[in-house]
Amino acid sequence: MPIATPEVYAEMLDKAKNNEFAYPAINVTSSETLNAALRGFAEAQSDGIVQVSTGGAEFLSGTKVKDMVTGASALAEYAHVVADKYPVNIALHTDHCPKDKLDGFVRPLLEISRERVAKGQNPLFQSHMWDGSAVPLDENLKIAAELLTLAVEANIILEVEIGVVGGEEDGVANEINEKLYTSEDDYIKTLDALGAGERGRYLLAATFGNVHGVYKPGNVKLRPEVLKRGQEV
Repeated sequence: MPIATPEVYAEMLDKAKNNEFAYPAINVTSSETLNAALRGFAEAQSDGIVQVSTGGAEFLSGTKVKDMVTGASALAEYAHVVADKYPVNIALHTDHCPKDKLDGFVRPLLEISRERVAKGQNPLFQSHMWDGSAVPLDENLKIAAELLTLAVEANIILEVEIGVVGGEEDGVANEINEKLYTSEDDYIKTLDALGAGERGRYLLAATFGNVHGVYKPGNVKLRPEVLKRGQEV
């Protein structure tokens, strides 16, 4: 099947929500790892998400070039061709993007998709993640609102992170402490800033003690009830 259209991606997310399951999201850094992910989804007879991080995108462009947009675009263009040979739906997503990389990663990719959509084509990616966990919540949501407007124009779903993920990924590190749990007030502020879908669809990555990378046993205390309370709020 071709890479998921915006409509198919929305159906995938609706299906997951209504049936209470999650899709695997596989980070890839090369054509080989992309092909492995596609094969894995096909053999599992499962739709899924393939994603690329800022570091992965830079690597994909070549160690001499080191341009995140070039690498991410090249991967997406390749994926649009090879995924057509597999019997499952695949969505393309960009992973955690901090504030200092927005202008060199997410914003240019949104513009590429906006131009494609204006020509009657599908966007290059199906969703992008803005990771504002390292900045104050009000600033996080202000940037998220701006990006959501751009995402709607590009027919793309925005993912936002409300809370802090501990550990380290792509050079971004956070301590393991009480900040790792999204509060009820955080959920309410998010709704006030972004709406509940009427201003554009978005995914909310709330934190419940989850971390990146390696950590000592006992250092991490997961509290899934944080997510349940957030849904109730």
